Amino acid sequence: METHNICFVGAGPGDPELITVKGRRVLETADLVVYAGSLVPAAATCWAAHARKENSAGMHLEQIIRVMAEARQRGQKVVRLHSGDPSLYGAIAEQMAELDRRQIPYEVIPGVTAAFAAAAALKMEYTLPEACQTLILTRMEGRTPVPELEDLASLAAHQASMAIYLSAGLAESVEPVLKEHYGSDAPVAIVQRASQPDEHVVRTTAKNLAAAMQAESIERQALIIVGKAVGAREHANAASKLYDPAFGHGYRKGEKPDGG
Repeated sequence: METHNICFVGAGPGDPELITVKGRRVLETADLVVYAGSLVPAAATCWAAHARKENSAGMHLEQIIRVMAEARQRGQKVVRLHSGDPSLYGAIAEQMAELDRRQIPYEVIPGVTAAFAAAAALKMEYTLPEACQTLILTRMEGRTPVPELEDLASLAAHQASMAIYLSAGLAESVEPVLKEHYGSDAPVAIVQRASQPDEHVVRTTAKNLAAAMQAESIERQALIIVGKAVGAREHANAASKLYDPAFGHGYRKGEKPDGG
């Protein structure tokens, strides 16, 4: 009997069409889809029309591995569907370690993370020429600790563009950090359920972050985005060198200022 690799697939941020073509193809031929139902909307499983679907929200690690391993042993094609991109806050390392221990082969198909769907909703670019060239993806310490050198204040000190995950319920702790390092009036965007039909965007400032989230009843499934790029139309004049007519590169000869 033929057996198949278990396939971890990034479902994307919620819009079923924001899955990769490769991920969709794998789902279309799956026999079993084990999906993280606390974050992956049921709509994201639509491509697996003929598969049995198991919501892992109420399962622990051993149960998840057992369900997948048993299906694979029966010759079924198994997909483990994670929200966004599996490599980011996906808790896949422990699953892969357990599959390694059992000598069960697997592969990973990346997905679109919520930070990029949020940028699309905001119509913004995280890396603006001469304003910000770094994007930090991080989280506030809560029930899950973070390494001391990666605490939010240490990262905020760089004043880079920053997308803060898994911290919507910790706005009162996030706010003073952003005020200190970005400034009280720094623009902040909150994007809840990015790319989904009920996507909700709130624009505020660092000093009003907690109040804005409370007023909008946002406690989960939201990104907090801060940095010079948030609504920074004033930086639009700092154009990239890539399209500067005077800037030559391997694909185009630079023009002289007089047009010669």
